[in-house]
Order: sequence, then C-alpha cells, then structure tokens
Amino acid sequence: MDLLPVYPLFDVEPVKAKGNYVFTEDGTKYLDMYGGHAVISIGHSHPHYVKRITEQINKIGFYSNSVPIGIQKELAKKLGELSGYADWNLFLCNSGAEANENALKMASAHNGRKKILVFEKGFHGRTSLAVAATDNPKILFPVNEGAEIVRLKLEDFEGVEEALKQEDVCAVLIEGIQGISGIHAPTPEFLKHVRRLCDQTNTVLILDEIQSGFGRTGKFFAHQHSGVEPDIISMAKGMGNGFPVGGIITHPKFEATFGMLGTTFGGNHLACAASLAVLEVMEKENLIKHAEEMGEYLMEELKQFPKVKEVRGAGLMIGVEFEFEIAEMRKALLYKHHIFTGSSSNKNTLRLLPALGIGKRETVDFLKAIKEELS
Repeated sequence: MDLLPVYPLFDVEPVKAKGNYVFTEDGTKYLDMYGGHAVISIGHSHPHYVKRITEQINKIGFYSNSVPIGIQKELAKKLGELSGYADWNLFLCNSGAEANENALKMASAHNGRKKILVFEKGFHGRTSLAVAATDNPKILFPVNEGAEIVRLKLEDFEGVEEALKQEDVCAVLIEGIQGISGIHAPTPEFLKHVRRLCDQTNTVLILDEIQSGFGRTGKFFAHQHSGVEPDIISMAKGMGNGFPVGGIITHPKFEATFGMLGTTFGGNHLACAASLAVLEVMEKENLIKHAEEMGEYLMEELKQFPKVKEVRGAGLMIGVEFEFEIAEMRKALLYKHHIFTGSSSNKNTLRLLPALGIGKRETVDFLKAIKEELS
C-alpha cells in the first residue's frame, strides 16, 4: 500500500527537532520559519512540553474520555485566564475542522437557522459543514443537507448588511486573519460593523482563530486587535504545539444540552497536557509580547527589500508578497539556505509562521538568505 498523493512534498525528511530547528538523518540543520502551518507555537521539543507529556503518559496514558475530568478543568481555567475569556465555556475536540463544525452546530442550536455567511479567500477546514471560501474549486466542499452558504468579499459592508437584514443567517464565520490566501486581516471597522449587525439580527458571530490564535499575532486572539468580542471562538493548530487538539470557547449565553456536541478523542489526557504545557510556557516566557516585538522587527526589515510589493500580518503571522512568483525562491531557501517557509494560494506570497519564541539570530539568518536571493 502507498500513501494517497494529496499533498505536494519536498524531499526533505526531518527525523528530530529542537527549538527553532529540525534535522534530517544526515545531520543537516534547517531553520523552521513555518512551524507546520502555525502548529509549532513554543518551539520543537520544549523541555517543559516534553516533561508534561511524559509525566502524563507515565501517569495514565492517553485515556480518551469526553466527559469533564480534572485535567480538562485545569486547561479551561488556564485558557480562560490567559485569553481574557475567563467566564466562557470550553468544548474540546481534535482539529480545526472539528472546531468549526461544532461551532456551527452550536450556533444553529441557538437560533434554529442554517444559512452561513463566509468570506472569499477564507478557509475553515476540510469538513462537511465548515465550507472553504477559497476560489480554488478543488477544495470547495459540500455542506450538510439543508445548509446554505452566502459568500461575500472581505470588507463588503453593504453586502453583509443586506445578507443579515433578512434575519435568516445562522452565523457569520470569519477568520481573525486569513491565512491560506496570503495573510489578509479584516479591518477593525469591518469587524465592528459585522458585530453590530449580528447583535441586531440574532446572528451568531464565530471568529475562526485556528491559525491566528494562541498568541500568534501579538494578542492571544487576532480579533482582540479590533476590540470586538465574538460569540464563539474556534481554535486548534498552535494549541497543542504539534499534538492534535482543537476546541471552541462559547459565550455564557449559549445553553448546553446533553448530546448537543460529542467527541471520542477530544479532551483526552495527553491533548490536555500538551495544551496546558503550551499555555504555561507562553505565560512564563512572555511569548505573546515576544511575538509582537519580533513580528514588528521582521516586517519592518522585509519592507526595505527590493521587489517586495507588500508585507501583511501581525505578530508572527506574516505574508510577504513579492513582484514575482516565489516557488523557485522557496526551493532556494530550502535546499541552499536550509530554511523552511510557507506558500499560499497567492503564488507571489511567502508565509512566515515561526515559533513564538523565535530569536533575533534566527530572524537575521533568514533575512540574510532573502537578501541574497533577491540580489
């Protein structure tokens, strides 16, 4: 049996990793400026992370259980403290796709509607309900029977008003910062406009923070840059530093009933230990502030380079749009300079999503490599 070839792959196979670097079998060291789509939040093999997971394995192992247990409550308390949503409620699952699907189920149970409003160039997971809003028809998925998708351009103030005034939209699903399309953020004015209309029409506002959450942008969640409070927040990726974990946090106004949501593996002991370790390291090492400062430095430096059309993002969620397609430059960065970077659906845009603790030395090495390729 062979693997189903659904991903394009570089012929570089990491066998171990430490901090901001990964290593291949022959000992070659690669600087990781991408972190597996923003999955690596506190760095590879962080000692506290390894300790937390090892202790959990020795104590009780994996143990899948979807009912509330002590370590889930410990995670909910710590997450509430660091995110600023202490009085909200947490539901744990396994991935971003599941998080969005459960968020939409919760929203539909709240107002009894099925229509979903999403935005072009957004992406909400490979699921039956959390539809991709991308322009690529190969990854536009079917939705659950009876659901209807309304798809608008980001910043379409009038379009959102027209769609919501019918009072038949279940939820607006929007990313704190769009990732896959090349890092595009809704303006604070637009998010506030959407929030106001949702309040007026009993529409649920869901912020997809799967890629942009957990300190990535210099705030715990990207929407906090805009001063807007959603109704439901979906999370995953950096939440477990590589261990599969996702979840939603919901406003106290949502009433839960037994059987409303369910999961087999969500909230298992190892996932909770991994996520707790991430939060503990973020707090102890002040990584959210560090991500803000390093992101500002990196973006300002990149803006000075020739052939750079635009630098977008916040914190360490950065899109660098060049005046040319970047495929060959990414190959040079990988094979010549030994640096991992990311692409996007915009062929001219390089995505940077390094660990939140990335150091000055690593960013300088990356900038030198970019400068050399541009020269």
